[in-house]
Amino acid sequence: MNLLKEFEQYIKQQNLFNAKDKLLLAVSGGVDSVVLCELCSLAGFDFMIAHCNFQLRAAESERDENFVRELGKKYAVEVFVKKFDTEKYAADNKCSIQVAARELRYAWFDEILNDVKNNLVSTTGKQPATAVWLLTAHHANDNIETLLLNFFKGTGISGLHGIIPKQKNICRPLLFAKKEMLLAFAKEKHLAFVEDSSNASNKYARNYFRNELIPGLQKVFPQVEENLLDNIERFVEIEVAYLQFINQQKKGLMENKGNEVHIPVLKLLKAKPLKSIVFEIIKDFGFTAHQTGEVIGLLTSESGKYIPSASHRIIKNRNWLIISPNQTTEAINILVEETSKKIKFQPGTISFDMITADKFSGHIQTANHIAQLDAGEIKFPLLLRKWKAGDYFYPLGMNRKKKLSRFFIDQKLSVTQKENTWVLEMDKKIIWVVGMRIDNRFKVINSTKNILQVTLTVS
Repeated sequence: MNLLKEFEQYIKQQNLFNAKDKLLLAVSGGVDSVVLCELCSLAGFDFMIAHCNFQLRAAESERDENFVRELGKKYAVEVFVKKFDTEKYAADNKCSIQVAARELRYAWFDEILNDVKNNLVSTTGKQPATAVWLLTAHHANDNIETLLLNFFKGTGISGLHGIIPKQKNICRPLLFAKKEMLLAFAKEKHLAFVEDSSNASNKYARNYFRNELIPGLQKVFPQVEENLLDNIERFVEIEVAYLQFINQQKKGLMENKGNEVHIPVLKLLKAKPLKSIVFEIIKDFGFTAHQTGEVIGLLTSESGKYIPSASHRIIKNRNWLIISPNQTTEAINILVEETSKKIKFQPGTISFDMITADKFSGHIQTANHIAQLDAGEIKFPLLLRKWKAGDYFYPLGMNRKKKLSRFFIDQKLSVTQKENTWVLEMDKKIIWVVGMRIDNRFKVINSTKNILQVTLTVS
């Protein structure tokens, strides 16, 4: 079977795209992307070419750009070219050159795809039947290198499936072909291509795997490439079964409460295999595989301890683990005027109603989300804010003050519940710990004429 037939068969087998779809080919000018262009042309696909000039190899980068422009003329297709200041982007975003190049090129590819889609809509007046796809020239050897890189980096089972043939709007129709097949095809068709001199350097991990590690393994295991490609197929199927099990475990362990996730400690301790289950839970919240052991240690630690990621914290709170978004340290103060009726804030909405003596039923509301206060003791404006260290009030029923920190301990609040507690303040006196307890000094008594009713509605 020749390469063109295998190419067409693989596209159908993987259901990558339809023959009438529009294709954007990411073309560097190297043999892989040049072969991709030739195959798409021979197959009769409607394609365009996009080339990124990262300006990292001086004259060689300009040579590659000019080569790709000529390639577009050869196939009579539209060519998109963009120059990037890759080194500046990497410095500004504190990332490696490789990460910078990847982020820049895929962001630009998305722009082109969106423009093409919008043009199709504007010319037809409706959503066209044809789709627009980005095609990259990743091949079987790239897949092997990705598998080994992920294995040694420790990405877990999700990294062992290698490169996915179709992911969102990206298709990779050459994953079936080894590099030697592409080189042989280029030679057979007399295809010109350019060589990237940086590929010979082992400065980058992928090049080291390509130039040193895999050739070394082949000396011991001549069939190592075929074996690894077979393993990738197995790992894809294993991952399906693995994720079915993991999703079942997560469903039984994770309870969503607002923007938090609560996990019962005793139930999690009984789960097996514990390390894999914990890792699969925490990785979605910015935690790394290396933090898995720390989280397992948290299960038997004292209450209040936590482990942070860039976006979340995992907090031990008595018999629960709580996964919570990191809190902002910005102070939020909301002024409440006498004319204020409803105020929206982080927990929900707080509303203010005046109840006159003739309309008061005599029944005091005891629900935590309602505060009934002696209006004669209230002077506006009020201040709605988050509690802070040192705050105190006189809890309803008590004639002595209590610090909020102590009150929270008595109420057995979790760390996140404390952080999300707001107070209503008048002239530096807390009149209501919102949603919990009013201050005894402002309670309704026999001589009360009018009542200020404050109601919390949680969104």
